[in-house]
Amino acid sequence: MTRVLVINSGSSSLKLQIIDTAVEVELAWALVERIGEPVGTLAVRRGDLSGSPGGERTVEAAFPDHTAALGRVLEEAGRLGAHPADLGVEAIGHRVVHGGPDFHDPVEVTPEVEAGIERLALLAPLHNPANLRGIRVARELLPGLPHVAVFDTGFFHTLPAAAHTYAIDHALAKDWDLRRYGFHGTSHEFVSRRAAEVLGRPYDEVNQIVLHLGNGASASAIAGGRAVDTSMGLTPLEGLVMGTRPGDLDPGLIIHLIRDRGMSPEDVSTLLNRKSGLEGLARVSDFRELVARVDDGDRDAVLAYEVVVHRLRRYIGGYWAVLGDVDAITFTAGVGENVARLRADVLSTLVGWGVELDPQANEDGAGERIISRAGGRVAVLVIPTDEELAIARACDTVLGLGR
Repeated sequence: MTRVLVINSGSSSLKLQIIDTAVEVELAWALVERIGEPVGTLAVRRGDLSGSPGGERTVEAAFPDHTAALGRVLEEAGRLGAHPADLGVEAIGHRVVHGGPDFHDPVEVTPEVEAGIERLALLAPLHNPANLRGIRVARELLPGLPHVAVFDTGFFHTLPAAAHTYAIDHALAKDWDLRRYGFHGTSHEFVSRRAAEVLGRPYDEVNQIVLHLGNGASASAIAGGRAVDTSMGLTPLEGLVMGTRPGDLDPGLIIHLIRDRGMSPEDVSTLLNRKSGLEGLARVSDFRELVARVDDGDRDAVLAYEVVVHRLRRYIGGYWAVLGDVDAITFTAGVGENVARLRADVLSTLVGWGVELDPQANEDGAGERIISRAGGRVAVLVIPTDEELAIARACDTVLGLGR
């Protein structure tokens, strides 16, 4: 048996999963939210090799930092017999958002890798410092285990120069590593591989558009298993409309806000990271609540929904042109997997391109499935993403645990 603890450390959250990679089953799960606030929440549950639940504990308490949060997780997990030592964990895998120009493949964490992740905080100030905290806290509280970093940007290392190059001063871009890196790469790779398997086709023979739609959202064009374009760029701000981020906008807007409207760079960063997207348009960042408000006739919500649909259609059309032909369009992540109405609205203009949904398959069921009409030229799928499993598999590969 090969057991891996996967850690996704955010600025104020900590998500953990213990996975048996031999049978690809979750043995334990934990989530701590609102770290650093007066009251946070913690939930821990244990499973077994059959996937059945084996107990759960929830706690409301103050978690002043990530060390305190992980310490309490280990304490509560121990009461359920789900401590990493109880379950024979052999390695720890970490999600790291930005790999920059140097980190493409999963890699065992060394002092040099840590230093590289820290340097890249300049490109991902909201993410890499938190990811690094997770590595250091886990090393402190769970000594003696190897750690592997898996980078969100890694899958998009294959982008051709025409796709990843910004049309700015070439020397400046080269000196400062300014290019499109892309994010959610672990999800896009996992989902695109699984889509090919569901279709019964070799991965390197399928042209796909993958739409990862959640609070963060991104699109990718994948030609025969190789990423050739993606919507996010130097940072996770570019591209689709998201819960609190705007996606594409005119850079001149930022210049205008700073030079002509007196906003500081920090003010603009807060605006674009936390007060834009659905939150900015409709004062709601949760897509379920947005849809409920659309049904109630809220004009701001209706506009926000229409902006989301329009942006998605624009990216699908653009990626179709990049790929030349499309075999499959796949929806994933919380919104992509669960909001049938959005899938139908986004694809409603593509019937002439061979995209035909099966309305019942789109509306009914859950989990992995094909939702296009049988015999249609372009397959449409829903594939639940599993970034934690992908990270656990990467640990196996890097460390040779399963051999």
